[in-house]
Amino acid sequence: MSLRLFNPRVISRAALPSTSRTFIPSIRRLQDSSSDAPANPKLESIVDQIASLNLVEAADLAQLLKTKLNIQDVAMPAVAAAPAASADAAAEAEEDKPKEKTIFSVKLESIDQTAKAKVIKEVKALNPTMNLVEAKKFVESAPQVLKEGLTKEDAEKLQKALEAAGAKIVLE
Repeated sequence: MSLRLFNPRVISRAALPSTSRTFIPSIRRLQDSSSDAPANPKLESIVDQIASLNLVEAADLAQLLKTKLNIQDVAMPAVAAAPAASADAAAEAEEDKPKEKTIFSVKLESIDQTAKAKVIKEVKALNPTMNLVEAKKFVESAPQVLKEGLTKEDAEKLQKALEAAGAKIVLE
């Protein structure tokens, strides 16, 4: 059993699949068009007219073509010519913008003495490992962190529930 290797330059066009037969002439046309062949005179006159436009007229032409051809605006990538300048600008913008906190701790600051029993029950319900005596000691030793590592929504729900029971809560 012998293995035949083909030189791609030697393969005839008839041996290629039909899709390749249509692809090869188009590649040749692209190669030929890149040479100094004379361009279409109609297109040359259009290019000359566009080249003679000033900046405002060119912008108006671009807008007119977008509306006429129903082309939507697409965000252009940043210019790679000035990566250091754009990196510095991005760093400055990042420093100016305050970072939004995503993880919160719920801290029990104080309690209303008339609603102490409600707050103790609420704290015990939040920490199932605590018994009633531990929950009472925890509430009486305020200020203390009740829960850590909560999302903003969970922390706000917990804050509302405890404030409804009579506690003063701070989100950190």
